[in-house]
Amino acid sequence: MASSTVRGLGLPAQLMSLLDRDLWRHPGDAVLAKIIPWFEDPLAFVSRPEQMAFASRSMDMYADDPHSAFFREARGSRASAPLELPWLDVEQAVLIAVTRNPGDDGALALDYRTDSSNPRVVGSDFWTDPLLCRWRVVAPTFSAFATSLDL
Repeated sequence: MASSTVRGLGLPAQLMSLLDRDLWRHPGDAVLAKIIPWFEDPLAFVSRPEQMAFASRSMDMYADDPHSAFFREARGSRASAPLELPWLDVEQAVLIAVTRNPGDDGALALDYRTDSSNPRVVGSDFWTDPLLCRWRVVAPTFSAFATSLDL
C-alpha cells in the first residue's frame, strides 16, 4: 500500500483507492478536453504518492522566488491575508497531474483550502491571460472530479 500523505497532507480516500487498484489513469485527451476545455496542453496523471511529492516540489521553487509571481504560487504562512484563487497556496496543495511536454509548466492540483478530506481540484490557466497564470476550479471536490472522469 502506498503512503497516504504527500507534503503532510492526507490524500483523499477515493484517490488512495484508485491508486491501490491501479485505476488512477489518464482518461484520454478528448475526455479531459470536455472537462477542462480551457486547459490546452496535454496532461499526464501522476501515478504514485512519491511522484506527487516530487512533482509538487516545483511549487516550492516558484513560491520562494519573488520574481516568479507570474505563476501565482505562494506560501499561505507568509501571506498577510488568506490566499484565495487565482493564487495557489503551495502549503495546501499537491500536484496530481502535470503537463506531458517539459517546459509547459501546467498542472492540476488538490487544493486543501476547501476541505482536508475531499479537496477541490484546481488547474493552472496560462491561456485566458498569457501575461499571468491563474488557478481555476476544475471540480469542487476530488470525488466530483473522479466522477467526471468516470473512474
